[in-house]
Parts: sequence; C-alpha cells; structure tokens
Amino acid sequence: LPTVGDIIKLFRLKAQKQLSQNFLLDLRLTDKIVRQAGELKNAHVCEVGPGPGGITRSILSAGVEQLLLIEKDARFIPGLQMLSEAAPGKVRIVHGDILTYKMEKVFPKHLKKNWEDEPPNIHIIGNLPFSVSTPLIIKWLENVSKKDGPFIYGRTQMTLTFQKEVAERLTANPGAKQRSRLSIMSQHLCTVENCFIIPGQAFVPKPEVDVAVVHFTPLVQPKIQQPFELVEKVVKSVFQFRRKYCFRGIGTLFPESGRLKRTEELMMTANVDPTLRPFQLSMSQFRNLCNTYRKMCDEDPSLFVYNYREELRQKKMRPFLKSTSQTEEENQL
Repeated sequence: LPTVGDIIKLFRLKAQKQLSQNFLLDLRLTDKIVRQAGELKNAHVCEVGPGPGGITRSILSAGVEQLLLIEKDARFIPGLQMLSEAAPGKVRIVHGDILTYKMEKVFPKHLKKNWEDEPPNIHIIGNLPFSVSTPLIIKWLENVSKKDGPFIYGRTQMTLTFQKEVAERLTANPGAKQRSRLSIMSQHLCTVENCFIIPGQAFVPKPEVDVAVVHFTPLVQPKIQQPFELVEKVVKSVFQFRRKYCFRGIGTLFPESGRLKRTEELMMTANVDPTLRPFQLSMSQFRNLCNTYRKMCDEDPSLFVYNYREELRQKKMRPFLKSTSQTEEENQL
C-alpha cells in the first residue's frame, strides 16, 4: 500500500482551513482509533471523510469485508482510488456529502438485525472536520430515534472524532459544567464512551485544540420515549438560559399569555425543582418534563408549533408596524 505521506506528496494535497480539515498520519494512532470500533474482521464499514486515507489503511488492515468511503473533497479521490486498487473488490468510493447522502441502501440486506438483537456487523468510522461533527451527530441521533438512515440495519455502532470540548459535552453527567443539549440528546439514545484523547500536535496542520475519539452504541430502549422533535424542543428550551434557574428556559415552551401558570403546571406535574440549573437536571427529570409536555401538547395541539423566538420577533416588529400604518393613514388624509 502507498503510505499516506506518499499520497499527499504525489497529489500535492493540503488541508483546507475553510473546510476545517486536519490529517492524521500516525499509523499507531489510526490503528488505535480503528480498534475502538471493536472486531472488524469481515465487517462492513463506512468511513466518513477519509481525506488522504490514514484511517482507511488501518480499516483495511483490520480485515474488513467491504469499505465504503464517502468523501466530499474531490482532491482526495485519486489517492483513495490508489488505496482501493491495493485491496481489489473491497472498497467503494463515493464523492458526496455525508450530510445529504442517503445511507438506507448502502449495505447488503442480509446484514439487517432486529433492534433488540446485538448490533449488526456494520460500523461507521470517521475523523470528522470540526465544522461538520455537531450537525452530523445530531442528524444521526435523529436517525437512531427513527431507526432509519444507517440504523435501518439495527443498532449500527459509530466511532468518531470530535473536538475535546464537544466530546466532553457528549459524555457529561448531571452537575458537570459541560452538561448541555448534546449530553441529553446523545445519552438518551446511545451508550456514549469517550475512548481517548489525541493531542492536537498529532494532526497536520495542528488544530488549536485536542481531539477525542468517541464511540456510540444505540440503546435498545431510549431513555425518553417521545418523538425526537419533541425531546429536542424541550431540551433546547431548558438550556436556552443555562446559567439561570431551569424554569426560565422551560417558560419559553409557552406563549407569553399564560406562560407562568403553564410553566408551574409543567414543573409541578413533572416533579422538577424550578430552582435547579439546567446542567443539574438528571435524565429522569428530562424524561418527566418531556412526558408532561407531550400530554399538554395532546390537550392543546397549537402548543407544539409555538415558537418563542418568533413571538419575540413579532413583538419587536409591532411598534414599527404601528408607525408604518400611522404614516400610511396620514398620507391618505
């Protein structure tokens, strides 16, 4: 196999800052990342953003059955083709964007497992550009919740890199200052493990931050059994004012008229202390909030479509609209 260094030189590849690309060239580290995915012998693997192919080589060395490479940056395709020629019949290269790429049909049907069974022999692995990592994991968590996308095959496992602080948010426990929307959204749907830290200087070019490798295994039963959109709305609202008491953020779920009464009703029914800060709430408290909010939405369907920011925007527009209509009246006179 050509080394990654050879490929970079041959095709004069440079990491693009605007795409937040950072290459990992140390084979010991790429092997270590791939080991976190578990046993890959005869597995089907999708690697996201392989770039010059550092992790790709380590995946191929693990004896996989099939490797699908999804790369957005066309400059890397010729180098990946060289790697694929060294492993005939094993590698498929897709020039595309993982955020829009449909993964429902990329693996053979016979690999499908029931959700309650062991995870299928399918793995997603990737050293993600920082700009993509958070929107992508939110998208995949929604797929986990709906059992579609790469999770149509069962509880597909993921091994991905994130900025260290994002990884800390993904794995933070109640009370930790990194506890955030990401902590709840990921931990209610998956077992999330922060495997190890890679120092920034191991990458080319060196990013300002260290990088963490995180492993996800979808749970058989989510901790909160409500639709993804509802959980996300409640969690986003709670963390909207993360330094204030949690009732402040929860209030943004309700229109201004009747806000206080409904916020009190939600918190009393869910049995949540209104003077806790958002990062102090446990998963079961979030579950109670979501379940109670769901009941309130079932009783008043207009509630779920209510948007706090839109109401604020319209409030700010009111004086302007008033003065405009006054001017129009005066003009008509």
